Amino acid sequence: MTTQLLTRAGPRPRPELFLAEGLGIATGRVHEAAGPARRSFALMLAGRTEGPVLWIAPSWAAERLHPEGARAFLDPGRLLFATPLRAEDLLWTMEEALRAGLVPVVVADLPDPPSLTPVRRLQLAAEAGAGAARDAGLPAPLGLILTPGEGGAAGVESRWHMAPRHRADETAWRIERRRARNAPPHGWTLRHRRGGLVVEG
Repeated sequence: MTTQLLTRAGPRPRPELFLAEGLGIATGRVHEAAGPARRSFALMLAGRTEGPVLWIAPSWAAERLHPEGARAFLDPGRLLFATPLRAEDLLWTMEEALRAGLVPVVVADLPDPPSLTPVRRLQLAAEAGAGAARDAGLPAPLGLILTPGEGGAAGVESRWHMAPRHRADETAWRIERRRARNAPPHGWTLRHRRGGLVVEG
């Protein structure tokens, strides 16, 4: 009697961080968010976790995240800010934070989309950080690159676009998954209700 050496079982699905029911994003990987509400998207995701959130932005950036403005999504006391002086240190800081696996969400608010090679380094760091986090009994880190305009970073696990759709009587956003390795493009309307976020679409 012989035993098979190989099986047809596919790879195990990655753990996901759910923004709302049916709307998840894989942890242990690096993703991109673009659009005018990209920072709100990052804060919403961070609000679904516990512990510190590392927010990396250039020291020369004219716009800064206002902690009180973040209060609608999470306790602003959870935010740790890093403001490197050199452009090359933005992604280096993100890489080191992801590799450590101690921070559940690492955000890099970038002036331009990064090229493929540094994003590949970030993906390797996120995978290493997921292993370190698992050994420490912590959730795998999630890396999120925020880019202006329509985005376009190569090598990301998924690319998202978020824009406000607010009305006088309602707070809402349109969120689109424009690219993902294991899921088709799709769009949702995200509404903020008293009980939390509600997804439609």
